[in-house]
Amino acid sequence: MQTAETLRRLCYDLGITLYFKSSFDKANRTSASARGVGMDEGLRILEEVKTSFDLPIVTDVHESWQCAPVAEVVDVLQIPAFLSRQTDLLQAAAATGRIVNVKKGQFMAPWDMKGAIEKIEQVQPNAAREGKVWLTERGSSFGYGRLVVDMTSLVEMRRFGCPVVFDATHSVQQPSSQAGITGGNRAMVPYLMRAALAVGIDGLFIETHPDPDKAISDAANQVRLDDMKALLQQALEIDALTNR
Repeated sequence: MQTAETLRRLCYDLGITLYFKSSFDKANRTSASARGVGMDEGLRILEEVKTSFDLPIVTDVHESWQCAPVAEVVDVLQIPAFLSRQTDLLQAAAATGRIVNVKKGQFMAPWDMKGAIEKIEQVQPNAAREGKVWLTERGSSFGYGRLVVDMTSLVEMRRFGCPVVFDATHSVQQPSSQAGITGGNRAMVPYLMRAALAVGIDGLFIETHPDPDKAISDAANQVRLDDMKALLQQALEIDALTNR
């Protein structure tokens, strides 16, 4: 709750639209690590954040049956990268009428994301044009335990006419690099963020934590909460130049 309150105040002061994202289940971990509090308790917490701070909420769904109950609370249903080709899941999310954010699979070419849009639009016509489907770039597999970001992917996906988001923190992951646990290099987040903004994007996805090294998930790539103000101020400056 404290993190949500801090981010809300910061983004309000900077004039940034904030969508608060958290997960009730981390179902796609490599190892049998901590997964989360479960859907019922997770949705209760997310609803509390939403009502307490008047924030739109984003969370992941992993199975088709989760979409309808989750959509009763959240504003954006996020499809994890590993599930970005799952037709039933994409269409169940679309059927809720909520925005669907599809994270591009690490194994997918940017132009292949057109298929995800088409699946969604079979249920929700014109979803891309109406901003009801977002595509998120989060890096591509480059051998074992490595990701790289092809910035031309942002250009390719923007051609589909829907908002494109850059995930600046998952893009610095080093998957399964620490005996089955994902590592990363948060020092690279500002550099990739600046590059993506220079190319042109519609939104940023940034994981943050008051003490990242103590985070239960993705500790190595999260940005320290105290560093978010300077990072977002820099993002605004570059975005202003790009969109002149």
